[in-house]
Amino acid sequence: VKIFAPNIEQRDVVNHLKGSPTGEKRNVLVESARLARGDIQDLAELKVSEFDAVIFPGGFGVAKNLCSWAVDGQNCTVNEHVRATLQAFHSAKKPIGLCCIAPVLAAKIFPGCEVTVGQDKNVDGRFPDAETASAIAELGCKHVCKNVNESHVDKANKIVTTCAFMCKAPLHEIFDGIGTMIEEVLKLA
Repeated sequence: VKIFAPNIEQRDVVNHLKGSPTGEKRNVLVESARLARGDIQDLAELKVSEFDAVIFPGGFGVAKNLCSWAVDGQNCTVNEHVRATLQAFHSAKKPIGLCCIAPVLAAKIFPGCEVTVGQDKNVDGRFPDAETASAIAELGCKHVCKNVNESHVDKANKIVTTCAFMCKAPLHEIFDGIGTMIEEVLKLA
């Protein structure tokens, strides 16, 4: 297992205690190295031939830095290295795992693919970003409704997705869904 991140400036830096931007400037690779305890490489250096699969965790980092979904929604652009990495794994017929908001990357890059970001309606207030499902459909992809502890496998494209924090759920349920995504990716590898 290797960890990669693009060597780009973050869109913004957020104080998560207050929920507001700080005005600071930070680099995605440097911040990712902090989280990965330094064992990380520039995404531009990733060689698909050295790996059996790729996993993109979600979160605001995906929506703000790996693409511009947080600002532009379905009209977003995808970072060139992220796009190239996903296309390379897809072309090599190697599995791709995407969780939380990361399935929008596949929807943007692979027209006609199947993904999940949970539910397409805000069921019991647990899916506040349910409109993302209709945006995925508008991009020409199929959104498959799944519970937080489930994942969806697009066998034709070898793309496995789960909603993770797109659902307001207890951490153990989110953990279970991510676990099913990892299991399915490994089955396809």
